[in-house]
Amino acid sequence: MTRMIEGIDGLKALVGEHLGYSPYTTVTQEQVNQFAEATGDHQWIHIDVERAKAGPFGGPIAHGYLTLSLGPMLSPQIFGVSGISMGVNYGAGKIRFPSPVPVGSNVRLGATLKSVEDVAGGAQVTMEFVFECEGAPKPSCVAEVIFRYYE
Repeated sequence: MTRMIEGIDGLKALVGEHLGYSPYTTVTQEQVNQFAEATGDHQWIHIDVERAKAGPFGGPIAHGYLTLSLGPMLSPQIFGVSGISMGVNYGAGKIRFPSPVPVGSNVRLGATLKSVEDVAGGAQVTMEFVFECEGAPKPSCVAEVIFRYYE
Protein backbone atom coordinates (compact mmCIF):
# COMPACT_ATOMS: atom_id res chain seq x y z
CA MET A 1 0.00 0.00 0.00
CA THR A 2 1.26 3.45 -0.89
CA ARG A 3 2.23 5.66 2.04
CA MET A 4 0.93 9.19 1.50
CA ILE A 5 3.14 11.97 2.82
CA GLU A 6 1.51 15.34 3.43
CA GLY A 7 3.60 18.08 1.85
CA ILE A 8 7.08 19.26 2.59
CA ASP A 9 6.52 19.34 6.35
CA GLY A 10 5.49 15.69 6.16
CA LEU A 11 8.70 14.88 4.30
CA LYS A 12 10.80 16.72 6.89
CA ALA A 13 9.18 14.69 9.66
CA LEU A 14 10.30 11.43 8.01
CA VAL A 15 14.01 12.16 7.48
CA GLY A 16 16.00 9.06 8.34
CA GLU A 17 13.05 6.68 7.97
CA HIS A 18 12.76 3.68 5.72
CA LEU A 19 9.50 4.26 3.83
CA GLY A 20 8.91 0.66 2.84
CA TYR A 21 9.17 -1.72 -0.10
CA SER A 22 7.40 -2.01 -3.42
CA PRO A 23 5.90 -5.30 -4.51
CA TYR A 24 8.20 -7.45 -6.65
CA THR A 25 8.12 -7.06 -10.41
CA THR A 26 9.61 -9.47 -12.94
CA VAL A 27 12.29 -8.20 -15.32
CA THR A 28 11.64 -9.70 -18.77
CA GLN A 29 13.82 -10.21 -21.82
CA GLU A 30 11.40 -8.01 -23.74
CA GLN A 31 12.08 -5.13 -21.32
CA VAL A 32 15.83 -5.68 -21.66
CA ASN A 33 15.58 -5.70 -25.47
CA GLN A 34 13.46 -2.53 -25.48
CA PHE A 35 15.94 -0.82 -23.16
CA ALA A 36 18.78 -1.84 -25.48
CA GLU A 37 16.91 -0.29 -28.41
CA ALA A 38 16.18 2.91 -26.50
CA THR A 39 19.76 3.37 -25.30
CA GLY A 40 21.81 1.75 -28.05
CA ASP A 41 23.44 -0.57 -25.49
CA HIS A 42 23.30 -3.90 -27.33
CA GLN A 43 25.99 -5.71 -25.33
CA TRP A 44 25.60 -9.47 -25.70
CA ILE A 45 25.27 -10.10 -21.94
CA HIS A 46 21.91 -8.35 -22.21
CA ILE A 47 20.41 -9.32 -25.55
CA ASP A 48 22.08 -12.48 -26.89
CA VAL A 49 20.29 -15.12 -24.81
CA GLU A 50 22.22 -18.12 -26.16
CA ARG A 51 25.66 -16.55 -25.86
CA ALA A 52 24.81 -15.16 -22.41
CA LYS A 53 24.11 -18.70 -21.15
CA ALA A 54 27.84 -19.42 -21.54
CA GLY A 55 28.82 -16.03 -20.12
CA PRO A 56 29.84 -15.01 -16.62
CA PHE A 57 26.25 -14.74 -15.30
CA GLY A 58 24.81 -17.96 -16.77
CA GLY A 59 22.22 -16.07 -18.78
CA PRO A 60 21.23 -12.59 -19.89
CA ILE A 61 21.15 -9.81 -17.32
CA ALA A 62 19.35 -6.48 -17.21
CA HIS A 63 21.30 -3.32 -17.86
CA GLY A 64 22.24 -1.56 -14.62
CA TYR A 65 20.52 1.59 -15.78
CA LEU A 66 17.40 -0.42 -16.63
CA THR A 67 17.30 -1.51 -13.00
CA LEU A 68 17.70 2.10 -11.86
CA SER A 69 15.01 3.23 -14.32
CA LEU A 70 12.46 1.01 -12.55
CA GLY A 71 12.42 3.64 -9.77
CA PRO A 72 9.67 5.80 -11.34
CA MET A 73 7.47 2.71 -11.69
CA LEU A 74 8.16 1.20 -8.27
CA SER A 75 8.51 4.25 -5.98
CA PRO A 76 4.83 5.33 -6.30
CA GLN A 77 3.95 1.89 -4.94
CA ILE A 78 5.87 2.85 -1.77
CA PHE A 79 5.07 6.53 -1.26
CA GLY A 80 3.34 9.57 -2.69
CA VAL A 81 3.56 13.22 -1.73
CA SER A 82 0.36 15.25 -1.51
CA GLY A 83 -0.06 18.98 -0.98
CA ILE A 84 2.48 19.97 -3.63
CA SER A 85 2.05 21.53 -7.05
CA MET A 86 4.64 19.29 -8.71
CA GLY A 87 7.65 17.10 -8.21
CA VAL A 88 10.58 16.59 -10.57
CA ASN A 89 13.61 14.33 -10.76
CA TYR A 90 16.56 16.56 -9.97
CA GLY A 91 19.43 14.11 -10.29
CA ALA A 92 21.38 11.44 -8.55
CA GLY A 93 24.40 11.13 -6.32
CA LYS A 94 26.30 7.89 -5.88
CA ILE A 95 24.96 4.95 -7.88
CA ARG A 96 26.30 1.40 -7.55
CA PHE A 97 25.37 -1.92 -9.15
CA PRO A 98 26.68 -4.52 -6.64
CA SER A 99 25.09 -7.58 -8.27
CA PRO A 100 23.38 -8.44 -11.56
CA VAL A 101 19.68 -8.76 -12.28
CA PRO A 102 19.23 -11.98 -14.26
CA VAL A 103 16.42 -11.81 -16.80
CA GLY A 104 13.34 -13.39 -15.23
CA SER A 105 14.26 -12.18 -11.73
CA ASN A 106 11.82 -10.56 -9.39
CA VAL A 107 12.99 -7.10 -8.30
CA ARG A 108 11.66 -4.79 -5.63
CA LEU A 109 12.57 -1.32 -4.42
CA GLY A 110 13.17 -0.14 -0.86
CA ALA A 111 13.28 3.60 -0.15
CA THR A 112 14.80 5.56 2.72
CA LEU A 113 14.32 9.32 3.08
CA LYS A 114 17.82 10.70 3.73
CA SER A 115 17.41 14.50 3.74
CA VAL A 116 15.13 17.44 2.99
CA GLU A 117 16.60 20.86 2.22
CA ASP A 118 14.66 24.05 1.56
CA VAL A 119 14.98 25.53 -1.94
CA ALA A 120 13.15 28.46 -3.53
CA GLY A 121 9.47 27.50 -3.70
CA GLY A 122 9.88 24.04 -2.24
CA ALA A 123 12.33 21.41 -1.07
CA GLN A 124 15.09 19.18 -2.36
CA VAL A 125 14.63 15.63 -1.14
CA THR A 126 17.35 12.99 -1.21
CA MET A 127 16.40 9.34 -0.95
CA GLU A 128 18.32 6.12 -0.99
CA PHE A 129 16.79 3.62 -3.40
CA VAL A 130 17.85 0.00 -2.93
CA PHE A 131 16.80 -2.45 -5.64
CA GLU A 132 16.82 -6.10 -4.56
CA CYS A 133 16.51 -9.33 -6.54
CA GLU A 134 14.43 -11.89 -4.73
CA GLY A 135 16.79 -14.39 -3.07
CA ALA A 136 20.01 -12.52 -3.94
CA PRO A 137 22.55 -11.96 -1.14
CA LYS A 138 23.39 -8.38 -2.22
CA PRO A 139 21.33 -5.55 -3.68
CA SER A 140 21.34 -5.08 -7.44
CA CYS A 141 21.41 -1.29 -7.33
CA VAL A 142 21.91 1.26 -4.57
CA ALA A 143 21.32 4.85 -5.63
CA GLU A 144 21.05 8.27 -4.04
CA VAL A 145 18.20 9.91 -5.96
CA ILE A 146 17.24 13.55 -5.65
CA PHE A 147 13.81 15.06 -6.17
CA ARG A 148 12.52 18.59 -6.00
CA TYR A 149 9.00 19.14 -4.72
CA TYR A 150 7.30 22.52 -5.15
CA GLU A 151 4.43 23.91 -3.12
